[in-house]
Amino acid sequence: MTKLFLPLLMICLFFASCEKEVKFNLKNDGSKLVVEGAIETNLPPIVRLSHSIGFFSKIDLQTLADAYVHDADISVSDGQQSVQLKEYTFSQNGYALYFYSVDTANPQALTFLGMPGKTYNLIIKHEGKTYTSSTTIPFPKPLDSLWSEIPAPEDMPEDYPDSRVLYAQYTDPDTPGNRVRYFVKRNNEGFLAPYYSTENDELINGNTVKFPLSPGFNKMDSINRETFGYFYKGDTVVIKWCAIDKSVYDFWQTLEFSYGASGNPFASPVEISTNIKGGALGVWSGYGSTFDTLVITQ
Repeated sequence: MTKLFLPLLMICLFFASCEKEVKFNLKNDGSKLVVEGAIETNLPPIVRLSHSIGFFSKIDLQTLADAYVHDADISVSDGQQSVQLKEYTFSQNGYALYFYSVDTANPQALTFLGMPGKTYNLIIKHEGKTYTSSTTIPFPKPLDSLWSEIPAPEDMPEDYPDSRVLYAQYTDPDTPGNRVRYFVKRNNEGFLAPYYSTENDELINGNTVKFPLSPGFNKMDSINRETFGYFYKGDTVVIKWCAIDKSVYDFWQTLEFSYGASGNPFASPVEISTNIKGGALGVWSGYGSTFDTLVITQ
C-alpha cells in the first residue's frame, strides 16, 4: 500500500508545483461609439448608434436604453448623391428603439436606395469626433434551389416528429473572393441571422454545392439542443441570401467566432474586426440581397 501511495503523492505534488496564478488585466478604455449600419439592394441606409458597455456593467433594459446615441450628424454618399440621415424612434413591446435613416419628408432622399456595384461612404460626427467607413454592395448570385428533407431516424428529435432539415444548392461564380451572409424569416418572425451566418468560397470556388441552412437565432434566447437547427412541417421560410465584401465578412465572421469561444477556457482570444475608422467599433455593411421562399408541406 505504501509503495502505491508514494507514487500517487509524487504525481499530486508535481501537478501542484505546475500551478500558476493567471491574472487578467481588463483595461477600461472608456466608452466607445458602436456603429451598426447597413444598406442593401433597393433599401435606404439605416444606422444604429450606441455607446459600448463596460465588461462588469449591469445589463438591463435601462442600461441598453441609456446606451443609444442621439443627435449625431450622419451622412451617406455614393459618389454622386449624398443624403443626411434623420433620427427615428420605434417602440416595440414598450421598449424604445432608436435608429437613423433617410428623411421621409424629403422626396429626393427617398430615391437613395442601395444598388449592386456601388460603393457607399458613411460619415458620422458626434461630440467633436468624426468616424468614417466605406462598403460596397456586390452583385449577388442567388441560390439555385431550396428544399426540405425529413431527418434521418437517428437524428429525428423524439418529441418533434414534424422536424425538417432545410437544404440549398448553390453554384459559386468562377471568380474567387465571393462572400455571403444569410438571414432567415420563418412564418411571422422577422429576418434573423443564424448562429453562424457567413460563408466564403475558399474551398468551393466555381463549384456547385449542397448544404443545410440553419434557422435564424436571436442571440438573447437560450438554445434548446434537441430542436436547435430544425424547421417544421407547415413552416413558411424565406431565405435572404446576401453578397458582402471582405470587410463586412471579416466583421461578422470574427464576431460569430467569438460567440463559440465565449466561456471556453481553451479558446484563443478573438479580436473582432471593424471597418469603422476614427476609433469606433462595429460595422457598415453593404448587402446585395436575393430572396427565396419555401413552404414546407411534406
